[in-house]
Amino acid sequence: MTTATGRQRASEVETQREREREREREKERERERERERERERERERDRERERERERERERERERERERERERERERERERETEIKKEVEREVYRERAREVERDRDRESERERKRERERERERERERERERERERERERERERERERDREGNGDQERGY
Repeated sequence: MTTATGRQRASEVETQREREREREREKERERERERERERERERERDRERERERERERERERERERERERERERERERERETEIKKEVEREVYRERAREVERDRDRESERERKRERERERERERERERERERERERERERERERERDREGNGDQERGY
């Protein structure tokens, strides 16, 4: 009886130990699963940090593109300003040329008027000389008549 009880007892102890080892193995498997879940959470955190870094790099690239667009808009404004200034300078130069042409035309008209006045004065001097010559001829004829008249008187007419 004792041996049977002993065997039964030994069997129970062995069964108990086996269950204990199984519980220990299960706990170890559970710890391993927990470590694996932790590693997976860490990998997920790593992936999330990488995604966040990529989003930040993309935001930085977008800010750089915006800065470049702003620089391009500024260069465009400068080009437009320079074009406007050049147009204004050209308009000013054209106005100055027009004023100069007007002055030249007015000067030419004034020179023509002065030449015309000079020709008129010359014609007036010529008319005056002609009148003077005519008066001289008239005086000459008068002297001639006087001489003839004197000659007539001397001859007794």
